[in-house]
Amino acid sequence: MKIDLGGKTALVTGSTSGIGFAIAKGLAEAGASVILNGRAAARVDEAVARLRAAVPGAEVKGVAADLATAEGAGQCAARVADVDILVNNLGIFEPKPFLEIPDADWLRFFETNVLSGVRMARNYLPKMLEKNWGRIVFISSESALNTPVEMVHYGMTKTAQLAVSRGIAESTVGTGVTVNSVLPGPTRSEGVSDFFARMAAEAGVPQAEMEARFIAEHRPTSLLRRLASVEEVANMVVYVCSPQASATNGAALRVDGGVVKFVA
Repeated sequence: MKIDLGGKTALVTGSTSGIGFAIAKGLAEAGASVILNGRAAARVDEAVARLRAAVPGAEVKGVAADLATAEGAGQCAARVADVDILVNNLGIFEPKPFLEIPDADWLRFFETNVLSGVRMARNYLPKMLEKNWGRIVFISSESALNTPVEMVHYGMTKTAQLAVSRGIAESTVGTGVTVNSVLPGPTRSEGVSDFFARMAAEAGVPQAEMEARFIAEHRPTSLLRRLASVEEVANMVVYVCSPQASATNGAALRVDGGVVKFVA
């Protein structure tokens, strides 16, 4: 299968590093013009330069805006009027016991992980429907199905993304626009790697041992028995964004390493 996204423009939110950057790179390698996003202009510029170096000849731009806010979403919409592919990757996570999660954290997680994607989809969906072609992808998580006891607020937002994605898909009936969710399992992004590095340092053990311990204790149903790579997640997203995925709509596609035991 050869995926050709030449002539398509893709916006990947929260894409200066990690899964988002890997998705942007995969889309650029498939020929799409890619727009990276992050909050800080300097970091966006650095990511743009890094992607151009990684994919010579790729058309890459950046937009610095905090999409966790309505103001930031408006700034992005003003600078990027139209896209063919929207990947709602922006997200945050933070382990915290349920009884210690204040209202402010619940609201912050919802604004960042859910409303950012809602605002972006609301902005770009109309033109996709007008052109009769488009792809919207929400990067959810296996935590949407297996709510993690160590971060209930995060799991809540990932479940909400599934509902939002499926609901939006219902408005694309009979068109060439699709809306799907992709559910990664534990993935070695920069943020996750840093998290395990801190845990390993505190426990006085190698990071690899800490990662293996986490999988064994907190994701014991994993069939992969390791963290996925960001590229493994990006491969699924690039496919979902392709013309070849035209019959996949309203779906929740797992790249979870088999953590989720049921098959539906």
